Amino acid sequence: MRIGVIGTGRIGTIHANTLSRHRDVGSLILTDADPARAQELAHRLGETAAPGVEEIFRWGVDAVVITTATSAHAELIGRAARSGLPVFCEKPIALDLPGSLTAIAEVEAAGTVLQMGFQRRFDAGYTGAREAVRSGRLGRLHTVRALTSDQAPPDAAWLPLSGGLYRDTLIHDFDVLRWVTGREVTDVYAAGSDAGPRMFREAGDVDTAAALLTLDDGMLATLTATRMNGAGYDVRMELAGERDQIVVGLDDRTPIASTEPTGPPAADKPWTGFLERFGPAYEAELNAFVEVVRGERANPCDGREALQALRIAEACELSRRERRPVHLAEIAGGSPPPFA
Repeated sequence: MRIGVIGTGRIGTIHANTLSRHRDVGSLILTDADPARAQELAHRLGETAAPGVEEIFRWGVDAVVITTATSAHAELIGRAARSGLPVFCEKPIALDLPGSLTAIAEVEAAGTVLQMGFQRRFDAGYTGAREAVRSGRLGRLHTVRALTSDQAPPDAAWLPLSGGLYRDTLIHDFDVLRWVTGREVTDVYAAGSDAGPRMFREAGDVDTAAALLTLDDGMLATLTATRMNGAGYDVRMELAGERDQIVVGLDDRTPIASTEPTGPPAADKPWTGFLERFGPAYEAELNAFVEVVRGERANPCDGREALQALRIAEACELSRRERRPVHLAEIAGGSPPPFA
């Protein structure tokens, strides 16, 4: 199998490393907006660098992995679909709903595969939570609390391109909330704060956000995110039911300290970022993509699934901006696919 990797930044490099050592992948063709970066990675991995995207398609590949800037995702997904190629793409499909819907329509018209990169679906903690919920161990869920806290803010130049805290960061929590619980969000109420560094206000973004979500069975979920968590990278999900309560992301590297006399000690080596925290999950999702391409498993996260997470993010952004509750029915995108 020959795979084209478009984009060799941080996550593209990780994916290229995973694919290069995969027993079912014979070779890679790498390209990037910075040709020298692609060439350096190709040399290090013993793979081939292409001068541009055109060569990826002209030289011939069996599948494409897209890890470029988000603004290029939809066009590249469409190009691959028209070429009859299966695609793995980092989230989101696009920064807006029209672009996402157009790309999904191209994939569906071509009858090809689009697997989206929501790596938390492959994390051991979230997988365990899903199994606990589906088995009935927790009883009826009544409350979910989730958070994503980055240790340090991104570069100021990147913020205007990110899509904002809801679309860029909390979108992972929106996706995994649906995946773990098997329920759909019906209503949101969201708020945000830009009281931190000025670069967030200049980008029209917020550095801290919160959302209250109501799900279709009456369950309540609270989600928070921040770019300014100096203690370390913190990602957790608490699920409380009538029988039991569990938590994802609580271990000896969780960057939180207890004030209780008998509480656990602070982490000696707290998580520093998502690449470190979710390393095994990133590898697992690419392994799954190879299996999808080989016809050995169903697509674990298609474009329609990713669209639902983006619709929730759009609803939260609208709620924050207009300071009002938003029904998901107000957001375009159609009915979500049934859960497996």
